[in-house]
Amino acid sequence: MKALIVGLNYAPEHSGNAPYTSKLAQGLARRGVSVKVLTGYPHYPEWKIADGYTGLSMEENLSGVPVKRLRSSVPKRPNGLGRLVMEMTFGIRTMLERWDRPDVVLVVSPALFSAAFAILRARISRVPVGIWVQDLYSKGIAETGDAHSPLAALMTRLESAIFNAADGVSVIHERFRDHVIRDLGVPAHRVRVIRNWTHVQHHHSFDRSAARKRLGWAATDFVALHAGNMGVKQGLENLVDTARLAGRSGSDVRFVLLGNGNQRRTLESRGVGIDRLQFLEPLPDRDYSEALRSADVLLVNERPGVREMSVPSKLTSYFVTGLPIIAATEAGSATAHELSAAGAGIRAESGSPLDLAAAIERLRTDPDSAKDFGAAGRLYSDRILTEEVAVHSYLEWLSDLASRKRPR
Repeated sequence: MKALIVGLNYAPEHSGNAPYTSKLAQGLARRGVSVKVLTGYPHYPEWKIADGYTGLSMEENLSGVPVKRLRSSVPKRPNGLGRLVMEMTFGIRTMLERWDRPDVVLVVSPALFSAAFAILRARISRVPVGIWVQDLYSKGIAETGDAHSPLAALMTRLESAIFNAADGVSVIHERFRDHVIRDLGVPAHRVRVIRNWTHVQHHHSFDRSAARKRLGWAATDFVALHAGNMGVKQGLENLVDTARLAGRSGSDVRFVLLGNGNQRRTLESRGVGIDRLQFLEPLPDRDYSEALRSADVLLVNERPGVREMSVPSKLTSYFVTGLPIIAATEAGSATAHELSAAGAGIRAESGSPLDLAAAIERLRTDPDSAKDFGAAGRLYSDRILTEEVAVHSYLEWLSDLASRKRPR
C-alpha cells in the first residue's frame, strides 16, 4: 500500500499534533506501507521557521520516511487571519505538488483549510482520502468566542462540508465523534475513534535528585508542572495567579511552565516578581521526560468555556509518568472526562486560582492518594493508549479506505 500523509506539522516539532503524525508515519513504514509525507517548515510553537530550513521546498528522510517540506507563510502573531493565510498557502502548494499516485491519502487537521485543498485534490484524482481530526475548529470558535456569532455558524458549515467530503473521518475521542455525527452531519459509519498515545519515552532510568537540581528545584519544593503549548485556549494566567497566591501564603509549591507559545511573553510579564513561578524552555525528549518525572504533580489548564474543542495531547505523556494530575477545566469537558476515565487525578474549577491551589494542597498533604492516582494513570496508558494499538488501528482503517479506490 502507498500512503500519502499531508499535514502542516511534523518532526522536529515536539508539541501539538506533529509528534503523532511523525510517529504514525514511522509506524506505518515499519509495517511495510510505502509512506510519503508532505508537510510544512517547522515553526510551532515558536511561530518562527526553525534555523536551517531555507528555500521554497526541501526534501528529507526522517527515520526511514521520505518527507517533502513546502514553505508557507508563518504569522508572527497567530491570529485568525494569519493562520488562515498560512493554511491556505500550504494547502494550495500541496494541491499543486506531485503526489506519485498513492493508494490512500491521510490529511491531518489542524490545519483544516489546508486539509480541504488536499481532499479536493484527492477527489479529483479519485484517490480515497481520510481526515485525522485532532482539534475541532467549530468548537474552538464557539468556546473561545461567541457560540452564536455568524463566524461560529460559518465555521460549523465549513467544517461539516470538509469532513463530509472525505471518505472517512478519524477522531481522537468519543466526545469528538458525538459532535462530528450530531452537529456536523457526518454519517456514523464513516467516523472512527482512534485514541492518541504517548509519544514521549519514559523508560530510561535517571537520577531524580540530580535532575531536580539541574532544573533549579530545591529538595523542599513541591513541584506543580505544566508542559506544552502556552496559547489562548490554555488560559495559563490562571496558573500565574495561583503561583502569586501561593507565594503570598508562604507555600512551598513551585509552579513550573515548560514550553513555548504565543502567550508566553504575556505570561512572563504577568508573572514578574512571583518567586514561586518558573518558566523553562522546551526540552529534547529525554530531558523532557526527566523533567516531567521529576515533578510532584502535573497540571492541565484550560480557559473557562473550553469543553470539547480539544483533548490536550500532554495527557498521554502525563499518564505514563505514574504521577498524579490536576486538570483545571470545566465540569463535563472532554479533558475532565478523560481524567475521570483514567482515574489519574482530580479536577479543579477552570479559572479559579483558589480552587487550583486547594487541589494542589490536597495532593501535597495526601501522598497515598497521589500515588494511587499516578498508578491508575499509568495502568490506563498501558491498557488503552499504546502506540502499537493506535498504529495498528490506523493501518486497518487506511487499508479499508484504500480498498475503495475509484476507477479512473
